[in-house]
Amino acid sequence: MSDEYILEMRNICKEFPGVKALNNVNFKVKKGEIHCLVGENGAGKSTLMKVLSGVWKYGTYTGDIVLNGEIQQFRSIADSENKGIAIIYQELALFPELSVYENIFMGHEIMRNHSIDWNETIIQAQKYLEKVRLKVNPAAAVKTLNTGKQQLVEIAKALSKNCSLLIFDEPTSSLNEDDSENLLNIMRELKEQGITCIMISHKLREVTAIADTITVLRDGSTICSLDAATDDISEANIIKNMVGRTIDDIYPKRTEKHISDIMFEVRNLSAEDRATGRQILKDVSFNVRRGEIVGLQGLMGAGRTECALAVFGNPYKYKITSGDVWIDGERVNFKTPKQAIKKGLAYVSEDRKGNGLVLIQDVRYNISIANLEELIKRVSIDDNKEIGVANQYRKEINIKTPTVAQKVGNLSGGNQQKVQIAKWLFSHPKVLILDEPTRGIDVGAKYEIYSIMNELVAQGMSIIMISSELPEVLGMSDRLYVMSEGRITGELPIEEATEEKVMKMAISA
Repeated sequence: MSDEYILEMRNICKEFPGVKALNNVNFKVKKGEIHCLVGENGAGKSTLMKVLSGVWKYGTYTGDIVLNGEIQQFRSIADSENKGIAIIYQELALFPELSVYENIFMGHEIMRNHSIDWNETIIQAQKYLEKVRLKVNPAAAVKTLNTGKQQLVEIAKALSKNCSLLIFDEPTSSLNEDDSENLLNIMRELKEQGITCIMISHKLREVTAIADTITVLRDGSTICSLDAATDDISEANIIKNMVGRTIDDIYPKRTEKHISDIMFEVRNLSAEDRATGRQILKDVSFNVRRGEIVGLQGLMGAGRTECALAVFGNPYKYKITSGDVWIDGERVNFKTPKQAIKKGLAYVSEDRKGNGLVLIQDVRYNISIANLEELIKRVSIDDNKEIGVANQYRKEINIKTPTVAQKVGNLSGGNQQKVQIAKWLFSHPKVLILDEPTRGIDVGAKYEIYSIMNELVAQGMSIIMISSELPEVLGMSDRLYVMSEGRITGELPIEEATEEKVMKMAISA
């Protein structure tokens, strides 16, 4: 192995029951570079990193891990950490009730004699917080920090373990634009300090902006490695290597639009948070027509998700204090989501793993759960009908699973999202709210989701799309509303919408 490389993974193979997740993958990372690992969901990116970090221990895969010229046999995460490897997952591994300094040194506490030296812990924690440019009180509870700051606490935690190779798994998937840019700048600073970074990401604009090298995986195999200094790292070329074909238009266009009368309308809606009494929505009015995709844009915290949950009848978090909601010409007042579902409103959660799906259950269970009444035969569920419905949606929206008995937690992110959409389609909605419908999924799966959206509105459904990705909203919407601080600050037909106009509305209140 050349001294130029800190890591080489040679001919890595990893199998699960019925699936070959990694097939002779070769992966080389230079010392002190930012190396981006891209590919569709299910391509093997996270599996490869779990092999590297010791989650999949030596003996459960074939091939060699060569770190700093030595073959490694990691039998645990602790083994890889002892060799200077740290990984930060998409779902942060922090204890929200504990302080920042306790989280940073969790598992490798600073000891004096037989007890923890808390004073030194706080001093050292402050040093690592300064390295990631995070100005917070080390004694603050992690739960009081926003997601972007929690991400920086995770990096400080990794640095406190003296890591030389830092792996980021979808680090910006839940961050707003400012926090994402700050994180990328931190990675550049880490590079200057000699720390090697591997980043898994579906956000190709970020990949092309930060990568020194890009490796593409497809179907568990290495397709290519691209040098940012000499090779074509355009988004189009990366996508072609990821999916095995050229996608000329990331946002598929509808050849014909049949937009008609108003299907769903919110008039002068105000709402408050039940726990705090804080007003979260202020005189919000918008509508969506039959056969139309309406985008709901705004910065994080603008009130988009809160608005969706309030009109969907969330009885625990939000209380509507004034205003009206109309569906298909009928004034409605939902006290529970069940009432909303019966009237034809469906909400696809932004948090598919936490709120949208039951990961330990199978595809069949997850698809049927929102409309069990349709499957009841006498006093029990008609199993044959339930299986038939699940298989119907599996085929119609191309859920890639060998069987509807497969646990949803075993599916890729894109296929999990399609299961969540199928669940709500089975409730036969008139209006479908899609909250961050493509978060954390690859460009190929995104294209499939967009195509499904186009098919649904062609059939007369109305769609409200909430997305933090402005190009996505501009690419898919017929019309859009912009929110800021709980208010609607603007409405634009898509022909007039530009990123500059939308951002100007998003920062006004």
